[in-house]
Amino acid sequence: MTTQTTLTVGQDAPGFKLQAYPSGEYSLSQFKGNKNVILAFYPKDDTPGCTSENCAFRDDLSKFEAANTQVFGISCDDVKSHEAFSKKFNFTQVLLSDVGGEVAKKYGTYQELKGYPSRKLFVIDKQGKVQKIIDGMPSNSELLDFVKGLK
Repeated sequence: MTTQTTLTVGQDAPGFKLQAYPSGEYSLSQFKGNKNVILAFYPKDDTPGCTSENCAFRDDLSKFEAANTQVFGISCDDVKSHEAFSKKFNFTQVLLSDVGGEVAKKYGTYQELKGYPSRKLFVIDKQGKVQKIIDGMPSNSELLDFVKGLK
């Protein structure tokens, strides 16, 4: 059982290795030294706020890629749920499956009583350090400006 932690800017981002849709497994360590990572925790597939947030990422994904940044949506839904959600809205970004909320607990977003994470976004630099923590849904232009400023 993972205990809930509270992260702050400048800390090392907790590592993870999760199943993903559309395929495979992803770990934070595979991006170290290469890309910034946006880890966008959201409560549940196919709900209004989560759909808006992921549609915005889909629409601007090429801009994030041009800014050398990997975008991940992450929830406690399983890969099959992510598949249905992605296909319904034509998502091109990777959705990570954190069934059980172990990674959400490491990042301090898991809501025990609800059984899913709160909407919180983490920007992690190429060195694996947390550079920005945002509650709620920031605008993509704000995020893009921020990641473009990272070394």
